[in-house]
Amino acid sequence: MRAKTLTLAAMAIAAGLSLTACQGDEDSTASGSGSGSSSSSSSSAGSSSSSSSSAGSSDDSGASDGESTAAESSGQGSGGGQVTTGNCKTANLAFSTSRGMGEGDLMVSLKNTGGDACTLKGFPGVDLKADSGPGGLSAERSKLAAPAVALKGGETTRFTLHTPRNDTGGSGLDITTIVVTPPNETHSKSLPVSLNLPVSDKSVATVTVDPVGTGKQ
Repeated sequence: MRAKTLTLAAMAIAAGLSLTACQGDEDSTASGSGSGSSSSSSSSAGSSSSSSSSAGSSDDSGASDGESTAAESSGQGSGGGQVTTGNCKTANLAFSTSRGMGEGDLMVSLKNTGGDACTLKGFPGVDLKADSGPGGLSAERSKLAAPAVALKGGETTRFTLHTPRNDTGGSGLDITTIVVTPPNETHSKSLPVSLNLPVSDKSVATVTVDPVGTGKQ
């Protein structure tokens, strides 16, 4: 009877130990599984955050590139489309004449026929030619200051040629052509005119020219 009791006690103890071991294994497995799940979630969150950050960077960069491309393709400058090419060339100017404010005054107009803006500053060269021969005379410069004239495409500026009135009673000298050279240019333009200058025994009367951009414009 005593031996049977000891045997049953030993079996009970063995069963208890076996149950404790099983519970320990289950707790360990559950803990490991939970930890793995947590790590996996953290990893997924980090990856997602990194992806969002990268996407944000790409979008920002794309917007910046788009704005830069748009600015470059617009081609707008501070001149509003008018590019100043320097001094106006004779080939890009249209010339015409009209009567000035005073008697004997001749207004000479210069129109920019080019697409770009150009500048004129100074006195034009003006040679007066008589129909009677190859000779002539050159206009002298007046004492007016020369302004800088910015001439956009299609715009016009002027200068005045001053000739004295013929009060001598004689036939005078008939001028039929003037040869105009714009400031800072070497090419000239011949214009038909009808001027009569007084002539004395010694010389022809003085003719003067104002700088471009002065007088009535």
